[in-house]
Amino acid sequence: MRTRLRLLLLLVTAVCVSHAQTNNNNVNESRQPQAQPPQQRSVWDEPIRFSTKAKDSCTMVVSGAGEYTRLRVSCKGQTPGQSYYCDFQGKPNLCRPYNLNPRHYFTQMMWDLRKLSNACQGQKVYRPAMCKKYPDEAHMTYLSAYPKPATAKPSKPVQEPRKPVVPAVQPKPVTTPKPVKPQPQPVRPQPGKAPQPKKTTPKPGKTTTRPTEQPDSKASRMATEYCWRSFHGICTYFIGWFQN
Repeated sequence: MRTRLRLLLLLVTAVCVSHAQTNNNNVNESRQPQAQPPQQRSVWDEPIRFSTKAKDSCTMVVSGAGEYTRLRVSCKGQTPGQSYYCDFQGKPNLCRPYNLNPRHYFTQMMWDLRKLSNACQGQKVYRPAMCKKYPDEAHMTYLSAYPKPATAKPSKPVQEPRKPVVPAVQPKPVTTPKPVKPQPQPVRPQPGKAPQPKKTTPKPGKTTTRPTEQPDSKASRMATEYCWRSFHGICTYFIGWFQN
């Protein structure tokens, strides 16, 4: 009997010990942190780095500015002290693919920037392929740059040598004919009416003053004898003149 009791006690204790060990293992497993899937790198935390066609080392840093997203591209040239930067602004959150993977949006923009010799002398608006169908508001637009890119001055037009001025042949003055006075046309008599004669005013004739005749003078008597009657006065005048 005693041996049986001892065997039962040994079995019970063995079962209790095994059950306690399984409970401890479950508690330890629950306390250990579970392995999480790898997260995508955020464009806000780590800048995007690239090199331009001229071997300039550049970084792209994204920040928020109210409703807009601000991007600054900073570059250092090969020569010491040569550096420049430019700012872009837009609302890429209006693009649905951007919200799923914002870093890839700026990576596509970086592919266009690295083709330039100067990363700040490119397009005014960048449209990555993942958001190309969206309006301009959803893309990054150029704001400013430092130092300002040099604009080419318009070349002055080359002045052509002046040709000698040939005096133009002056046209001869055109002589205008004198206006011809209209001649009065004869008035045609109307039917049924007799033509009225024109009134002519007689011109005053020259009056010759005849000498006064003396009826009893000798000259008068001689004139009546030797002269015609129409020349009686003239003959009397000349006869008297010779007598005097």
